[in-house]
Amino acid sequence: MLDMYDFENDIWLCHSFRGQCYNFTAFQPAINTLKEVETFLSENPSEIVTIVIEDYVHTPKGLTNLFTNAGLVKYWFPVSKMPRKGEDWPTMTDMVQENHRLLVFTSIASKEADEGIAYQWRYMVENESGDGGVVQGSCPNRKESQPLNSKSASLFLQNSFPSFPVESDSCKEHSATLGELVGTCYKAAGNVMPNFLAVNFYMRSDGGGVFDVLDRMNGQTLCGCSTVSACQAGAPFGTCKNVAVSNTTQTPNTFGSFSGSVQLSGSASTIHFMNLLYFFLLFFSFLVFQL
Repeated sequence: MLDMYDFENDIWLCHSFRGQCYNFTAFQPAINTLKEVETFLSENPSEIVTIVIEDYVHTPKGLTNLFTNAGLVKYWFPVSKMPRKGEDWPTMTDMVQENHRLLVFTSIASKEADEGIAYQWRYMVENESGDGGVVQGSCPNRKESQPLNSKSASLFLQNSFPSFPVESDSCKEHSATLGELVGTCYKAAGNVMPNFLAVNFYMRSDGGGVFDVLDRMNGQTLCGCSTVSACQAGAPFGTCKNVAVSNTTQTPNTFGSFSGSVQLSGSASTIHFMNLLYFFLLFFSFLVFQL
């Protein structure tokens, strides 16, 4: 999740306001980060990366040139192959074989036609970010987004971070609270598990934290089990290995609330793209504590 701006005759990562980047809100030229992404994709040929851009770039073909100069075009997932009405995505195997391992979304609708960059709100629903997204028992959609239970968008990004990140508070936020919020948003989306989970300070928790929550989410989605480690390759959905489930995130009751059927893309035996991935908002947190 990257905010990109025109700044100093270049495109910069910046967490700013009023649609302008300033010296005290600028982080670094965006190409530096994108070159790191290129290195990662080159060194990890079976991995898939998604970039969601909050877009304040008005330079003509600015993003096209940026991604080209970063060497990322060869990994580009074509907009023409993206499901427009909530249909299934290709399998991860197919995406890897075709080297379509980079998905990029922009917040500016016109760039889909002008630059071949997918307009985020055509393909993705998202709950409210900041404080509005961490109210227990509530999961409202972001104003730009379709309702979370919309069937016309095939991806679901869940925000779970406060407006002002405090590192010392993140341990509590990533324990029972996080599991409860996922359960609430799962129901708000019509029993659809988020594909992306956005948090701050992802390594901090009072227990298993973000990774334990993700294991449970993946287990429910991929095989109908309480954790992904209980899934068995080739076994019918709901056939689980007898494994001990960590209770370090203190969320067994919360994840029990994922009752009922879990909607999957395609058959249970085929893992489709993005059953679950996650984003970490380290860039935002870093800037806050640098100011």
